[in-house]
Amino acid sequence: MAEKNPEKGYVALLGWSLGAVEAADRFDRRYVVVAPDWAEDYCKQHDIPYIPWNFERLNDRSMEIAEKLKDEGVDVAIPLFEETVEWAGAINSVLMDNPRLHGQAVLFRDKALMKRRAQLGGIRVGIFEEAHEKDDVYRFFKRVNQTLLKLDGDPEDPIHLKAFDKAGCLGHRMIKSAEEIDSIPDSEYPLLMESHLDGWEFAVEAWIWDGKIQFLNISEYVTLGYSVFVPATPELESWRHLITQEIEKLIKTFDIKFGQIHPEYFVTSDGTMYFGEVAYRPPGFKAFELIERAYGFNAYQATILVMDPKTKQEEIDAFFPEPVTGAQGYAGCFGVYPRKRVVSKLEIPKETEEHPYFDFHELTAPLQDTVTKRTAFGTHWGLVFFFGDNPHQLRDLLKHQEDLDFYV
Repeated sequence: MAEKNPEKGYVALLGWSLGAVEAADRFDRRYVVVAPDWAEDYCKQHDIPYIPWNFERLNDRSMEIAEKLKDEGVDVAIPLFEETVEWAGAINSVLMDNPRLHGQAVLFRDKALMKRRAQLGGIRVGIFEEAHEKDDVYRFFKRVNQTLLKLDGDPEDPIHLKAFDKAGCLGHRMIKSAEEIDSIPDSEYPLLMESHLDGWEFAVEAWIWDGKIQFLNISEYVTLGYSVFVPATPELESWRHLITQEIEKLIKTFDIKFGQIHPEYFVTSDGTMYFGEVAYRPPGFKAFELIERAYGFNAYQATILVMDPKTKQEEIDAFFPEPVTGAQGYAGCFGVYPRKRVVSKLEIPKETEEHPYFDFHELTAPLQDTVTKRTAFGTHWGLVFFFGDNPHQLRDLLKHQEDLDFYV
C-alpha cells in the first residue's frame, strides 16, 4: 500500500473492480470500497477498507450511505460501473452540497433523456424514439425507411435498439427487417430506438478537471462488440481537433466540472460528427488497461485524480503524458465468441499466439459444450490482447481474429 497523503482527498469507490482497488491502493489518496456483501471476505483478507452496500434501485434508504460516507470524511464517490453512476450522483450531491449532481447523473443513465439534452445543446444526434411495445418498433422502422424514400424492393435501412440504462453492447440489437422485430422478448421493453448512422464509429475517454479537458484518448473500434485499440490510427487522429471541439460542447451541455467521461461518436465521410451516447464511468472492454499499456499511466488513478476536489492543477499537468506522441505503442484487444455451436476445449490459434503483436489472453476452458445463440451483440467469452508499433497492422490483425476459432 502506498503512503496516503491526508492533505489530498478521501475517495469512495462504488462497485467492485480489482483493477480500480489495486490502483487506489498504490495511489496516495485514502480510499474506501463500497460494494455488496460478497466482497467483504476478500476485503478483510487483503486489508482493503470496505463498507458494505447493495446497489439496488435508489430508494428511501439511499441517503443512508451518503450520510455514512459524509461522517467517514469522504470527499467524493467514484462510480466504477454503469449501475453505480446514479448512486454516485446522489451521494456526491450530499458530499458536495450540490443537488444538481444527482440530476446530472440521471441524464448519464437514461439514454433517451441524454439524447434530448444533447439536442438542446446543439449536438448532432440521429433520429430516436422510445418504444414500449413491438408496435412502436414496427412504426419507427417503417417511418425511418419512408423518410429515406425507400421503394418496394429496396434493401431496408437498419435501426438500432438499445436498453435505456445498460452499459455498452448489453441489450443492443441491429434490426434489418420487420421480421426480426418479432424475436425481441417483451422483457426488453421499454427501450430506445435509433436510426442507423453510416460512418466511422469510435469512443473517447476524456478526463475533465475544472470544466476543461486534461487528457483525451481516442479509442478506435475495428468491429463494434469485438475489437478496439488505442491510440487511434493517424487517419482517425486527424479529426482530433474536431473531436475535441465536440467534447467541449458536451462538457458545456451536460455542465461537467470534473470526472472521466466515455462518449461514443460517428464521423461520416464528409466529416460530420454524430453523438451516440456518453457514460460517466470507466469504459468496458478493458479500455483503461489498454490505455495503461500504450501510455504507461494508470487510468483508474487518473480518474481518482480528476474526481478529487482537493487535487491541484500542477499535479494533473505532471500526471498526464502528451496524447498520441506520449504513447509507447498501440494496444488492442479482441473479444472472443465461439463460432461453433458445440465446443469441447480452448485452443489458441497458432498464428495468433506466434504473432509478434500477441501480448496475452484471458480466455478459460469452456464450462459447457453447447454454445448458446448470441442474442443482440451478446457478451464475449474473454479477451485476447495485442501490442505493437503499427496501428494499421494492429487493426488488420484484430479484424482477422474474427475468422479464427479459439474454441473447438
